[in-house]
Amino acid sequence: MISIWEKETFFAPQDVIIAGSGFVGLWSAFYLKRKHPKLKITILERGMIPTGASTRNAGFACFGSLSELMFDAKTMGTENMLKLVEMRFKGLQKIQKFFKKKKIDYENCGGYELFDSGTSLTNDELQNSIEYMNSVLRPIIHSKNTYNLSNEAKDEFGFGNTTHIVKNNLEGYLHSGKLLQALLQEVQYMGVQVFTNIEITSFNLIEDELEIQTNKEMDFNTKKFLVCTNAFAKELVPELDVVPARGQVLLTSEIAGLPWKGTFHSDEGYYYFRNLGSRVLLGGARNKAFADERTTAIETTELIQKELERYLEQIVIPNHAGSYTIDQRWSGIMAMGSEKMPIVKEVSPHIFCAVRMSGMGVALAPTVGQQITSLMYGD
Repeated sequence: MISIWEKETFFAPQDVIIAGSGFVGLWSAFYLKRKHPKLKITILERGMIPTGASTRNAGFACFGSLSELMFDAKTMGTENMLKLVEMRFKGLQKIQKFFKKKKIDYENCGGYELFDSGTSLTNDELQNSIEYMNSVLRPIIHSKNTYNLSNEAKDEFGFGNTTHIVKNNLEGYLHSGKLLQALLQEVQYMGVQVFTNIEITSFNLIEDELEIQTNKEMDFNTKKFLVCTNAFAKELVPELDVVPARGQVLLTSEIAGLPWKGTFHSDEGYYYFRNLGSRVLLGGARNKAFADERTTAIETTELIQKELERYLEQIVIPNHAGSYTIDQRWSGIMAMGSEKMPIVKEVSPHIFCAVRMSGMGVALAPTVGQQITSLMYGD
């Protein structure tokens, strides 16, 4: 049983309860408090820390590789592709606006995309794609040349089986854990309560108030409920078009003379790697086992890890065989669906959701947090 003091403070009725303390949940709380400082907001997180993808990703600060955006333009239409890029790009700008780069290890290091010998694109065809994408992105990015053909980097970087390299000067990376900690500290300073190790089991609308049941002995009452659990959102709102997608990662030991620095993509973003100091952080390869990787199980598998090791040895650092070990392996759970656009909507009266970041939560979360604030309170 709780005391009267606890009932009237920690467990008092709230204006907003948010499920999930990952990037979307925290950015939503940030903008809700920023726009409406008097709101009483509580975030409920079922893990000790967020258990999805926010602190289990590769720490990319990116808005899309050339081949990914070309594919998106074909599948979702140029207009929707550009809308999504604009959301990502503005999100990255918001991160830099509110947090000092040194605090979150943010660095505009530049990004690259590798094209291997299996590509059917000639230099001229690739250059045409670059010019087209630069032209349609210009009103959003405000750069004449977002992408540039950079084949001279092939010899410098020493990648295997690489015929073309496209550079994006506007990409960067950051420390996902430090960004999440900074956000958490900021929203708590603003007066947001954050409870961990509390799982929401059900919720019921009683007149104009929601009763939130949990796996603990206490329940919560709130005027509005916001679901920000991304890949796990269907557990609370089953009708959502959300499919979990596990992203596996490995991290090497330090590699003497690592010849490159930055963020790198290949195969429409299904492989991605970066330097972490002089170590290599490599993730992806879920396209080798789509069905198996549609899971919420936080574990690594031999199939994907072996493929990542192969890619590391043959493509990323073919000239450093035997000079490193694999020091860490982990996975995170992203949220995909039938389309890439995030779901930001009112599900039913008093119940809202901001989910399905499609592996771009770092960049999208600030913009999505601002959008859901406007939707919930008509700003």
